[in-house]
Amino acid sequence: MTRYPEDSAGNERHGDGWLSPVPEGHPAAALLCAEAVRTHCAAVTEHVASGASERFTWHPDRVHAIADYVASTIRQRYPDLQVPYHSRWRHFESGAGDQRADRWQVLCERAALSGPEHREERARIGIDLVIPSVLLDAGAGPEWRYRDPASDAVLTRSEGLGAASFDLFARGGFSAAPGDPLRADAERLQRIDADSIAHAFQVAQHNPLVGLEGRAGLLRRLGEVMEATPALFGRPARLGNLYDYLKAHAVGGQLDAGFLLRTLLVGLGPVWPGRIVVEGVSLGDCWRHPAAPGGLVPFHKLTQWLTYSLLEPLEDAGLSVTGLDALTGLPEYRNGGLLYDFELMVPRDPGFAAEPHAVDEPVIVEWRALTVSGLDLVADCVRQALGLEEAQFPLARVLEGGTWAAGRRIAAKRRPGGAPPFAITSDGTVF
Repeated sequence: MTRYPEDSAGNERHGDGWLSPVPEGHPAAALLCAEAVRTHCAAVTEHVASGASERFTWHPDRVHAIADYVASTIRQRYPDLQVPYHSRWRHFESGAGDQRADRWQVLCERAALSGPEHREERARIGIDLVIPSVLLDAGAGPEWRYRDPASDAVLTRSEGLGAASFDLFARGGFSAAPGDPLRADAERLQRIDADSIAHAFQVAQHNPLVGLEGRAGLLRRLGEVMEATPALFGRPARLGNLYDYLKAHAVGGQLDAGFLLRTLLVGLGPVWPGRIVVEGVSLGDCWRHPAAPGGLVPFHKLTQWLTYSLLEPLEDAGLSVTGLDALTGLPEYRNGGLLYDFELMVPRDPGFAAEPHAVDEPVIVEWRALTVSGLDLVADCVRQALGLEEAQFPLARVLEGGTWAAGRRIAAKRRPGGAPPFAITSDGTVF
């Protein structure tokens, strides 16, 4: 059983320092974990596989073809099979073409933070950087571009968003401390507006970014939640203080991935706008589907993406995260697009891809649930194709190597500009 973050230290009274505490036994608690994502998605998948769905049919015979395509993608990108984690850090490394630009190393060197004696502060700064960047990582749209000032490279989609958010952070865009730019403070985040994001992300009439207001609102709300959650972020509230909370709750230098995810879900849950609320607790990226237990399917895509993205700064500071395969694949348009393009799931409506869909439509909820289940099946077959065990090649590496890249690869072959197979209306707060 995954520990509850607010109950896991004997000297913490339940709820102290938490904006929205979730005690064990609260009706929302069972949905705020990766186990719920996997089991609720499995229920929807069983519904579709039985032929009962009006929206999709399910074709598991396609799994091996998908796995072969993913395995070949991994071998092309990582011939030595030394695949890093799927995380936001890969986007910080994006350069022109296939070139790698290690922005983080350069930033640390310039700030004289490269030595082992600075590893804990590096972890805090890494957390300061990556949390806002992940929250800004929802789909950019097909027209947006970012010109990297350092290299003059033109970057798009997630790579562009990663570089733009990195540059904004490096300039002190999230800091409230004069002379100390490399931090993210609640005081500053609460003042972020759409114009600030537009300027930093080079948005113009000819260079539109999807969900601009939603992104700015998410950062402002993040600042508000930080200030109201001193258990995680301290006083004055800084995102990097999360490192100290996690260090205090590590056992023998190890953190369980489920504990890390639940900490983020409980601590950051109030950030998400306009979602389903159960007895005062927001369920975040959780949506309705009639075939799911209780009629709800949690995905927690951005929070799981954030969990994956915290692994590297935590490991740099000496904290290892165990039990990674308790987390799930991320149901978004690259992973889900790969499975859709290979016809693992096929829409019953031949006109499905012709019109954009809202994220809360049952057909999109169903596609995302099928994606989570499908990624587990594909991951097992990919490991077999590569001759690797799960411990050697956890899902976080399959995704990076991997299904996300393969989804982009097949999209580029099938559609101009590598667009997803269908459009989802986004406010910048889901994916």
